[in-house]
Amino acid sequence: MAGRLEGKTAVVTAAGQGIGRAIAELFVREGATVWATDLDRAKLDGIGAAETRALDARSTPAVEALAAEAGPIDILVNAAGFVFHGTVLETSEADWDFSFDLNVKSMHRSIKAFLPGMLEKGGGSIVNIASGASSVRGIPNRYVYGASKAAVIGLTKAVAADFIRKGVRANAICPGTIQSPSLDERINAQAQSSGQSIDAVRQAFVDRQPMGRLGTADEIAWLAVYLGSDESSYTTGQVHLADGGFAL
Repeated sequence: MAGRLEGKTAVVTAAGQGIGRAIAELFVREGATVWATDLDRAKLDGIGAAETRALDARSTPAVEALAAEAGPIDILVNAAGFVFHGTVLETSEADWDFSFDLNVKSMHRSIKAFLPGMLEKGGGSIVNIASGASSVRGIPNRYVYGASKAAVIGLTKAVAADFIRKGVRANAICPGTIQSPSLDERINAQAQSSGQSIDAVRQAFVDRQPMGRLGTADEIAWLAVYLGSDESSYTTGQVHLADGGFAL
């Protein structure tokens, strides 16, 4: 099918690379008017016909200004996030605060800014990128990341429950390990800190996936299209795993 998002307006955060970019590009191809945002606007070059804006998802005034500029929208995709490695013993208060600010409070900011426009239009779809490392499953050395992504799931369910009779749906996508520039950076950092080769560290990520491979950003983007479209009009407050069987 083509044109699954025809006539809809969407905002996508962290659209400069990885999952966020794949979602923004696919939304454009499916007919949506897309506002693609990223902290580094230069990363947004080449996203088709999208409106591109620099956005610090940790700034409430910046998010509110974007909502005022974009006007009422139909789809909000919250893709901004950060993976911190470490147990509770390696996690400082600053690490905790940064992770929760970017991974969770950024979604609070954007939902609070864009939800009134959805209510004005009579409905909308919110898609939050959570993770398999969350309330779904505990992962070694993902202490604050897992906690923050579990909070994303709770936030998503709360919004879904509050506005279920107002036509606004909220769902969470929980990806497994996805090939992305962010993953490459983490693999390189882990190899350097552990003294292992990059190939060995990458293979460890692959080996923990029951399917025996990493996922692709496009595989997550197709799920986001479904959740943003009217095809999923009876679906809200749900956790959607796209993890290659990692949670089995």
